[in-house]
Amino acid sequence: MRVLVSVDMEGIAGVVHSDDIQPGHREYERNRGLLTEEANAAVRGVYAADPDAQVLVADAHAQFRNLVPELLDRRAELLRGTPRPWGMMAGLSPDLDAVLYIGYHGKAGTPRSVLAHTIAGRVIADVRCNGASLGELGLNTALAAHHGVPPALVSGDDTVAVEAADAAPGIHAVVVKRALGARAAAMIHPEEACRRIEAAVPRALATRTEVRPREVEGPVELEVQVHRPHLTEHALLVPGMERRDGCTLRYTAPDFPTAYNVVELIAVLGTL
Repeated sequence: MRVLVSVDMEGIAGVVHSDDIQPGHREYERNRGLLTEEANAAVRGVYAADPDAQVLVADAHAQFRNLVPELLDRRAELLRGTPRPWGMMAGLSPDLDAVLYIGYHGKAGTPRSVLAHTIAGRVIADVRCNGASLGELGLNTALAAHHGVPPALVSGDDTVAVEAADAAPGIHAVVVKRALGARAAAMIHPEEACRRIEAAVPRALATRTEVRPREVEGPVELEVQVHRPHLTEHALLVPGMERRDGCTLRYTAPDFPTAYNVVELIAVLGTL
């Protein structure tokens, strides 16, 4: 069995504030360890299900340099750094058997969701593919589905669990904190979060073929709404890119992987 573990940071137990996830802050340095332990819990769960498994761990937060390499389970292969193909989903290929999403968060605009955003919080307000609004989890599960890889499990707060049920019905969700607001949560102990993740992974892998992720077929009418009009300007240099209104970019992609890459590109160009 080959499994990809995509590890974000906003959804881990203990995190509630932007200082908790930004390099240079004391809380961030501590939370890097907590992040690595939740990744390790998922890795242990995979090997409990299949001792001969191969596990790829994709560091998927910010600049993709957050996990502490020497603390990661030595059986896993770490994918670290950016830029790289497929961003948060680095390592994705059709020969994978499942994807696990650890430490994920709600999409931009989700009420009460801890640190909710989509790709680039200061740039993107919403992403719509053929009219359907997708956050990071929705985009990543659709990309996995395009490659024929089932998403098996997500961990994070209770709002991302609700989002997951819509993006990929049947996916297992491990709730490690209950959102009280954008920067507040009631959470379980980090060690208990790891215990629950490790215990849930074998069950999730066993039923992965029952998950029905949202698939985006054929040409994709992509709309990306940004927070302010000037954030569209660099993206309008891309051939085929149009401005639907002051804050909404529109692009017709031939397939979903192309749409996924265009979203990433808009996020990068919006920071210039």
